[in-house]
Amino acid sequence: MAAKPQFSDWVAASAAVVSALDEPHFAKALTDAIRSVVPFEYTVIFAYHRDSRPIDVYHNFPAAKRQVMVDAYQEGPYLLDPFYLNSMAPTTSRLVRLRDLAPDRFYQAEYFRNYYVQTGLAEEIGFIIDVGQDVSVVISAMRAQKVFSVRQFRELQAIVPFVDACARRHWGGLVSRFSNDPASQGPRLSRLIDESFQRFGRNLLTSREAEIVEYTLKGYSAESTGLALGIATGTVRIHRRNIYGKLGVGSQGELFSNFIASLDGT
Repeated sequence: MAAKPQFSDWVAASAAVVSALDEPHFAKALTDAIRSVVPFEYTVIFAYHRDSRPIDVYHNFPAAKRQVMVDAYQEGPYLLDPFYLNSMAPTTSRLVRLRDLAPDRFYQAEYFRNYYVQTGLAEEIGFIIDVGQDVSVVISAMRAQKVFSVRQFRELQAIVPFVDACARRHWGGLVSRFSNDPASQGPRLSRLIDESFQRFGRNLLTSREAEIVEYTLKGYSAESTGLALGIATGTVRIHRRNIYGKLGVGSQGELFSNFIASLDGT
């Protein structure tokens, strides 16, 4: 069993963060300080800005996990990530559990079953920090074996003001990395779905059907989709059947596969 973190560990680690401001090793120092409060195996820091593809600011993954959790993620699955969908700046800096952000059918949705399950994580929590100029960063703390306890989550919440202040101070000019990186430019989910599935459906999908595709891919149930769009649950199910027929698919799995396959051409 790992030794319980000591207050002196946090003092030393937080001092190292302050010393690392404006230095290349700041991200590692910050995540080391967070880990000194509550242990976890993996971390990744993504920056998000408007319609741009996320930038990998820092991670500590081995090569195999990097391929899934960074490279594959940046190719398009990020568009269905609850952290991405809930971190668009301006936002409130906070610590959240993935499961608290996720829609009601997220863990049955194809994003989770076909992509996220490959990460092999027991739980992911994240510090969502608004660093200004419409840029937010998400500092993810990931565990492979055991979820964070209520006490551990509370202890991490207590350091949100420190993480927020240091992140805003260090990454205040992060927006320049997006403007200087053409590869980071990418469309929002709604526009990408419209473009991708118009091509698959040969322009057969109506605007309402495109909205329902979006909610379905995000992991919303028919009931939640109906509430969001102000239509009956039965109407959502009828639309879904029509969508499947128009696109020639028989399941959410095929719908997700077509969406992912469409990313290369959009």
